[in-house]
Amino acid sequence: MLLEIKGLCKEYKRREKTFSVVDNVDLSIGQGDFVSVIGRSGSGKSTLLNMIAGLLEPTSGNIKLDDRDIYTLKDRKKSEIRNSRLGYIPQGFGVLYNLTVFDNVRLPFYLSKRQGDAAGRASFLLDEVGLSPLAEMMPSQLSGGELRRVLIARALMNEPEILIADEPTSDLDIETTKIIMDLFARINQNGTTILIVTHELDTLEFGNRVLTMESGRLTEHAQSNAAEKPYI
Repeated sequence: MLLEIKGLCKEYKRREKTFSVVDNVDLSIGQGDFVSVIGRSGSGKSTLLNMIAGLLEPTSGNIKLDDRDIYTLKDRKKSEIRNSRLGYIPQGFGVLYNLTVFDNVRLPFYLSKRQGDAAGRASFLLDEVGLSPLAEMMPSQLSGGELRRVLIARALMNEPEILIADEPTSDLDIETTKIIMDLFARINQNGTTILIVTHELDTLEFGNRVLTMESGRLTEHAQSNAAEKPYI
């Protein structure tokens, strides 16, 4: 398995009470999987993704990438893995407002030593997400949907093995959502593993596995039944 998660928990304490946001999650993801996670707001989906991306330390359990537990690694090594092997699309707007759209997209290329054409790759990705005409604009000049597409392009800059996406189409119209999901389908067919959290049931047809998160627990079920259940 490319990604192996065992007994993953995240707890928070408020006064004398302990809350389990992620509760004993097991999940195995193979190379080339396209996994969709659905569930109500507050069910623990974003917390789960943040732990898998190495951004939030679990209370217990482990997350293994190619049999290496990422939380046994030093911060610098975790950062290297995020930059070289993972692409992460956060739920919020994580752009740098002092950089142009073009520079935001190509920024990950320069965070570690690598060879290649950063400008060419950034231009290609901006075209893929329909933002080429806005390349030299500042983020403050963009709409919420356009900012979302900047984050998508940036996450793909270093051709990640695993793309982790938290509500990547939440600010997009129907037509743009189709464009982005078609892009995800193409890179998945070319070998990129995808783990996506979504509230949009129409996007489930693009993946090969569907899981539901409820009260911190993760359950996998037949994809054909996913759209029939009112989890959203």
